[in-house]
Amino acid sequence: MKLATLKDETIDGKLIVVSKDLKFYSNVSHIAQTMQSALDNWSKVYFDLKEISDKLNDNKIERFIFNERKVNSPLPRSYQWADCSAYVNHLKLVRKARGVELPKSYWNNPLIYQGGSDDFLSPRSPIAVLDEDWGVDVEAEVAVITDYIPMGSKIEKIKDKILMVMIANDISLRNLIPEEINKGFGFFQSKPSTSFSPVAVTIDELGKSWVDGKLHETIMVDLNNIPLGRNQTGEDMTFNFYELITHAAKTRNLSSGSIFGSGTISNMSSNGGPEDTIVQGGRGYSCIVEKRTVETIKLGRPISPYMLFGDTIRIQVLNKNKESIFGKIEQKLIKA
Repeated sequence: MKLATLKDETIDGKLIVVSKDLKFYSNVSHIAQTMQSALDNWSKVYFDLKEISDKLNDNKIERFIFNERKVNSPLPRSYQWADCSAYVNHLKLVRKARGVELPKSYWNNPLIYQGGSDDFLSPRSPIAVLDEDWGVDVEAEVAVITDYIPMGSKIEKIKDKILMVMIANDISLRNLIPEEINKGFGFFQSKPSTSFSPVAVTIDELGKSWVDGKLHETIMVDLNNIPLGRNQTGEDMTFNFYELITHAAKTRNLSSGSIFGSGTISNMSSNGGPEDTIVQGGRGYSCIVEKRTVETIKLGRPISPYMLFGDTIRIQVLNKNKESIFGKIEQKLIKA
């Protein structure tokens, strides 16, 4: 089942069910007005939503043309947005470029920061910033939406609490990060609003693409229509989503509708070193800073610029039949 939030005159929009091929949608306001309402009552509304989804895919219910430009992120805002660093290879490369060794604890203790969740961007909304010199970067990620999770929940109980999967663009202002991090309180100003895919997809819909708490697909990242990354989401993921959420729930309850991000997807090369660019025959990178990091390691300095005004980023995942699973994130950098 694929769910989305249609834009309307309200902040939280209107919940709709979308067909597998992303061509049509049906209204489900009589079941749940919003995505958050559906999540808060998931056990009560799931089968009703699934029935609508099945009828939609079989063309047995009233349906309308689905337009990805007319939807918000599946959750336009949420009670919790926690972004993780599940791909420790990314952290290792960044540290190596700075000549700093990665602490061993990073390999067995997940790193998570609490992001701003009050105002997510739509998947086709522009990225508006005041100054391109802030170092605007993209971060292609996998994200999950959870049910309510009690404090202290263990992995076996958490497995059934991941309700849906999305992809995300966790935008970073790289040149603002160092000063902010050095103050010791973590990201805030350097992390503007995140955007998510047009649709959220239930675990059962993903089938064999979801194994052991990981999405096993290729995430495609294009900058100005030029391939930047073709990374494998299930490979080199040090911590799966079960482990990440268990870590977060150790000290707190997690509300229904909590979103957890994987962090920048990052692959090692076949020899265990940094991945090569697409042009060089590698799988490239899911963010610009990793490309700049590899340039620094190999060439002594970064060459690739961060995003400039007018640049466009595109993030999507295609299945084996070259069909979009989550829809497309496509955003242009503009001056605010």
